[in-house]
Amino acid sequence: MRSLSEIDTTSKRASRAAGYPWGISEEVGKNIRMLEMFGLPGIKNLNDFLKKKKEYQFENLNLINLNNKTVKSHFCPIIAGISFLDQIKSLENLNEIKFEKIGYPLLFLPFVSRASEVIGKRLFLKLDNREFLLNFNNYIYSNFIKNNIIEVANVVSIQFLNNTDSFFEKEWNELYKLSEDTFVEETDSLKKSGAGAGLTDND
Repeated sequence: MRSLSEIDTTSKRASRAAGYPWGISEEVGKNIRMLEMFGLPGIKNLNDFLKKKKEYQFENLNLINLNNKTVKSHFCPIIAGISFLDQIKSLENLNEIKFEKIGYPLLFLPFVSRASEVIGKRLFLKLDNREFLLNFNNYIYSNFIKNNIIEVANVVSIQFLNNTDSFFEKEWNELYKLSEDTFVEETDSLKKSGAGAGLTDND
């Protein structure tokens, strides 16, 4: 089994050899490492994408809008992802962003996951009928379980989810009340033995 370090390095070098600058290639390396770590077919999709990159003539998407439509064939997932991550601070107040025809969209996904961490919000990504809940770049919940190549997603959407608790206030109050049973009333002996006791301030 290949190590994550090998996956990162080889993906980075292959992307550079395919014509991407070193800076972007380094981002690709990190992303493929992340996909493989989460059990998604990063190497498989990157390999196929780089082989067909010249043939498909992917369109670069540099400025992200509310609705993004291609005028050629398919958006390049790497350039679209870089643009999304770079512009996330100005996009985070939107409820939903839509894209038309992103090629090899699994290569776009890690940029969205990393954006979730940057803004501290969960993001809900849909690639046609495939759904991905991205949680602060810590884990991914998805209904996509196949280890295969996705050449294009015709309809892509990203929803910005508000941070909310998964419990009711009543449940929190009940649990907090139970936790109070561990509280100990402070006494003189506890004060003397507590953290910082016995230290002398020389200032």
